[in-house]
Order: sequence, then structure tokens, then C-alpha cells
Amino acid sequence: MAPLTSSTRELFIAAIRAVLETWPVLQIAVDNGFGGAYSQQKAEWMVDALQQYFNDNDDLQQDEVEDFISELMNNEFDTVVDDGSLPQVAQKVCLMYQQCQQGELAEVREQISLLAQKKSAGRAKVTPADDDEEESENEEAMECDGAGEGPSVNSTAVMEKPPPQATSNEEEDDGWTVVRKKK
Repeated sequence: MAPLTSSTRELFIAAIRAVLETWPVLQIAVDNGFGGAYSQQKAEWMVDALQQYFNDNDDLQQDEVEDFISELMNNEFDTVVDDGSLPQVAQKVCLMYQQCQQGELAEVREQISLLAQKKSAGRAKVTPADDDEEESENEEAMECDGAGEGPSVNSTAVMEKPPPQATSNEEEDDGWTVVRKKK
């Protein structure tokens, strides 16, 4: 198929921007500075880089686009996308490119509008995993087992349970620090 005209290219750029701005993985990387001080600029640059990738390559397949986006995320944000969203993002971008090529501009505009509504609905939030919460729930359950019955095996076990230990850090050969909880 023929390359995009300048007006269609602008619509495709807007489509890429809409997809990337609503992708939680990229939102989190930008919001938390995974790409350093210029994380927002890198995210904006990714729009142009992806558009250029489509412009420079004919008949791109979804897996090629996935690989390219994955490489950008890894190189620019030190992020390995492992949540299953990468195929969806690549599929959306590929579909919108095909629609732009085929002149289905109204459909692309509608998808951009839907993505804009999604973006305005709210951004993804990062909440730290709280292992202590599960541990706390288990302790409460153990404490409640013997409530009102006087001393029992369960209540004795709760009283004798040692407090959680501190964590230890060990540096691996590849430069990563592994944090392990002491038992």
C-alpha cells in the first residue's frame, strides 16, 4: 500500500499519541521518572519514532511493532513490558495505520475520541504491594480463633510468634540488588 499523505500522517500521529497516552505502562514509566528527568519528552518522542517506523517499513506485522515498542520501552525507560498489554497496543496502532491507509479516517477519529475520553477518565495509579497487609490479616484471624475461650493453642501460638525480621540485601553479579526477607 502507498505511504500516508501529509494530512493522513497527521491523523496517524494523533492516533499513536492517543494510544500511547492511554497505555498504563507508559503512564507509570513517565509519572515515576523511569526515563530520567526527560521521561515526558521521551514519551512524546516515542510517538514520532513509531510513526517514522511505519513510514520507513512496508507491510509491518503486529509482532514487529510489538518488538519495536518493547525495545523503545527497554532502552528509553529501562522497562520490560510484561503485563500482556504490548500486543494490544501494537494491534491498535497497526489497525489505525491500516485504516489511515484505506481512507477510513472517520473510524480513526472516532477511536481517537474514545481514547481521549478514556484518558480524561483518569490515569493509572501505582500502589506499592503490601505484603504486611496479608500477614496482618492472618494474624487477626489467628487472634480471633481463641477469643473468649481462654488460653488455647491458637492464642499461645500468636503470643509466641516472633516479630517480623528485617530484610537483607544481596548484590547479584549483574548489578541488581536482591532483597530477601529473613525468616
